[in-house]
Amino acid sequence: MDKTRKSEIIAQYKQGEKDTGSVQVQVAILTERINELTEHLKSNNNDNHSRRGLLKMVGKRRGLLLYLKDRDIEAYRKLVKDLGIREIK
Repeated sequence: MDKTRKSEIIAQYKQGEKDTGSVQVQVAILTERINELTEHLKSNNNDNHSRRGLLKMVGKRRGLLLYLKDRDIEAYRKLVKDLGIREIK
């Protein structure tokens, strides 16, 4: 992911003027990285090091989503819908 794409994601999901690290921004950036890595793994099946990194990112995103779900259910639902990901059970 290049700088411009990351800036676009931050601008779209930020909560305040100088916000770059809220839960929503972190989840959106992780989702973008997960999608890129998933595409990489489709053509490089045996890249197990990247697969491990992907699993770690998915776990981190899951933890952030659980945190957001506990704190602000409406923001959680909006974020899940905007990103097109499944809800956490």
